[in-house]
Amino acid sequence: MKNNGFPSKEIVDRLRQQYPKGTRVELVSMNDPYTKLKPGDRGTVSMVDDIGTVFVNWDCGSGLGVAYGEDHIRKIDG
Repeated sequence: MKNNGFPSKEIVDRLRQQYPKGTRVELVSMNDPYTKLKPGDRGTVSMVDDIGTVFVNWDCGSGLGVAYGEDHIRKIDG
């Protein structure tokens, strides 16, 4: 459930367990018309903040975060 448009503490805790620092991810979709990131881009998780944004150091050099409920990533191996 979301409180004031933000994910609950339980959801944020679950995201932190699912995407700990160092986890490799692949972008599935991003709801940002200005980003140059595209589906299939890969990167490494640096942190999950208190509103559930998963910050990723993308291999292309971007550091754009993945917004909970708007953007989608998936774990990958190595």
